[in-house]
Amino acid sequence: MYYNQDEYQVRCEWGLEAVKRLAPTSSAVVIVDIISFSSCVDVAIARGGEVYPFRWKDERAVEYARSLGAILAASSRKDPAGFSLAPSSMLRLTPGTKVVLPSPNGATLSLATGITSTFTGCLRNAKAVAKAAAAVAAAAFAEADTRERRITVIPAGERWDDGSLRPALEDWLGAGAILQALRDGEGFEGRLSPEAEAACAAFQHFRGKLFETLAACSSGKEAADRGSIADIRLAADLDSSQAAPILIESAYRAYPPVNLT
Repeated sequence: MYYNQDEYQVRCEWGLEAVKRLAPTSSAVVIVDIISFSSCVDVAIARGGEVYPFRWKDERAVEYARSLGAILAASSRKDPAGFSLAPSSMLRLTPGTKVVLPSPNGATLSLATGITSTFTGCLRNAKAVAKAAAAVAAAAFAEADTRERRITVIPAGERWDDGSLRPALEDWLGAGAILQALRDGEGFEGRLSPEAEAACAAFQHFRGKLFETLAACSSGKEAADRGSIADIRLAADLDSSQAAPILIESAYRAYPPVNLT
């Protein structure tokens, strides 16, 4: 199909439909949801936690967290003691803590990738995730004895009131940061699709003013109205983290993974 970017080894496309189309032919997928799922997961994993993405914010999430012996992140970001989709809330996390993190965008996309190795990436860990995804893609390439290996970066975007996709600048920039790291040689060689090239160009244009850009864009203004300017600053902190969260047994954990048995 025209929309699968199959002639390229490094691909970029928006949202859930892209995950459904491109994940089955990818060696690794990176989900990018800057404000705030991916940034939250990065902070949690860097502090030694585990994050279970979950699609719904209702009683099903309560039951799921209970079944895991995990803490359910609150839907409100105003609880000073609890966890939520505010990245700053994850700074309180202690090693070994399990958190169920409901999210209509980042979590939903993370759980739609099937058997394909899945990372979540953001501006904070762009180089670390690019390097880890390249390593996973190389290993898959060697095991499958195939000429094709692909990394697909998926900016999650947001939702309009009718449920349709709203492309989000912050996710485009986060995708571009990861793609630029791949282009710069983080262990992977391959042609970038035009869509991936465009994301790189956007990132390069704004990389010197990431905080200002995130604070001024639509999602950033919404976050600021919730009193989350500190979270925007955390989300804009380029390559401040060495965490590379990989989805294993329904939870994001640190890459390289340890033996769970």
